[in-house]
Amino acid sequence: MSHETLSVILFLTFVAGTLAITLWAGRHTKDATDFYAGGRSFSGGQNGLAIGGDYMSAASFLGIAGLIALYGYDGFLYSIGFLVAWLVALLLVAELMRNSGKFTMADVLAFRMSPRPVRTAAGVSTITVSIFYLLAQMVGAGALVALLFGFKSEFAKGATIVLVGILMIVYVVVGGMKGTTWVQIVKAILLMGGATLTAVLVLGKFGFNLSTLLRDAATQSGKSGDFLEPGLRYATEAQGLTGKLDLISLGLALVLGTAGLPHILIRFYTVPTARDARKSVLWGIAIIGSFYLLTLVLGFGAAALVGTKEIAAANPAGNTAAPQLAERIGEIVFGDVGGTVLLAIIAAVAFATILAVVAGLTLASSSSFAHDLYAHVFKKGNVTDREEVRVARISAFVIGAVAIVLGIYAQKLNVAFLVALAFAVAASGNLPAILYSLFWKRFNTAGAVSAIYGGLGSAVVLVIFSPVVSGTPKALFTDSDFSFFPLENPGIISIPFGFFCGWLGTILSKEYNAQKYAEIEVRSLTGAGAEKAVHH
Repeated sequence: MSHETLSVILFLTFVAGTLAITLWAGRHTKDATDFYAGGRSFSGGQNGLAIGGDYMSAASFLGIAGLIALYGYDGFLYSIGFLVAWLVALLLVAELMRNSGKFTMADVLAFRMSPRPVRTAAGVSTITVSIFYLLAQMVGAGALVALLFGFKSEFAKGATIVLVGILMIVYVVVGGMKGTTWVQIVKAILLMGGATLTAVLVLGKFGFNLSTLLRDAATQSGKSGDFLEPGLRYATEAQGLTGKLDLISLGLALVLGTAGLPHILIRFYTVPTARDARKSVLWGIAIIGSFYLLTLVLGFGAAALVGTKEIAAANPAGNTAAPQLAERIGEIVFGDVGGTVLLAIIAAVAFATILAVVAGLTLASSSSFAHDLYAHVFKKGNVTDREEVRVARISAFVIGAVAIVLGIYAQKLNVAFLVALAFAVAASGNLPAILYSLFWKRFNTAGAVSAIYGGLGSAVVLVIFSPVVSGTPKALFTDSDFSFFPLENPGIISIPFGFFCGWLGTILSKEYNAQKYAEIEVRSLTGAGAEKAVHH
């Protein structure tokens, strides 16, 4: 049996299993709390697994392994940034958000401020960040299928992106948060299993000696010792000061972005207590930390056993390094059949990863549209739970369609890099508003709206006029050049600008509600009254 046939069988088995879970969850989704927050019925451990499933995206698995395989030391910077970011989420955001809100990030902001402008801003920001992130997953899906089935045509890659889009819409529309969470738990277990198996086989090949693995990787890369030193991809000598600033910018975006990601924030609402919210983050950190250590072995293993030239030939951005490694190590250890089977397993797991993450993202953005924009802005709170959930389901279709169209156009970009842009946008717009709202007594509506639109707008504008979109061979539009901002990641400018806009908007406005701040302070620290709807 060829690996194509085996991959399809494994993938269809996963899809059939998860669709069964989704249909079961759909039958148990009776009201808005079930649809948005899974009935707040998940334990800390289950939610920790789901957080891992939500966070360990195709970008982590395919993109980071690819970057390490192509650039050595510099590729690992993503792993460190993504992991350290969880400390910010744990210490500053997780428990307080769980205690203060109901379904979405905007619930926390709108509680002590004028709800309509704040909810509008939060809704726009959530949908923007989610679409950036969705784009990365769609690109990963196209690259995977091209490798698996040897597709060269753009049409075949496009068809894959459409298929993934349709499946994610079904998960969200039918299963809501309950279905999506169970899909993410299953996927987290599969991904950890697949990555661990491959990493153990790779380490076994090198006698469980990491030094031998690194030495062979450096030799095979053709860059010798430089492969294990910083400076191949970021802050290279050729880039000068621009490269150094770009590296700081990327680091800021990765470390601060997680605490502002809408699809991660809504996970904290699925647990019954604040203690479970804390526990779920600790579980998440343990799972994600272990996983990123495995990407180190996968990336260097791919460089040592497959070789950077072969990886770049299959996919210039390196997105297929992990599946290529799986095939090679399977052949070395078990023969041709083993290579076929292991490639099929890793490819099916990567597909599962993409489906679970896109479902979480689509749920976050459709929830925000229905709960924040439709229910509270357009209908001013005069809306039934049933109507709100119906609108969330319709908006899942629309957001899914937008992600499919954009995904077809962005296929040349590295998926880890696309996710870093989503992190920059989240850290610039959402994080200042959330932190000010939770910790600054004087913060008000004008400040919240200014922080979100200022940070979000500056990040998006700087990305549009950066080398990512035009002016370089790897840009989105290679035939034109309208880039005037030299950095690839806008975080170093847009994150401080978001905080500055929040401060400026606040001090220029006289609005201030001391009683509401006192109430949200008690609520965020104790959880008292958090179950009641925030419906003012």
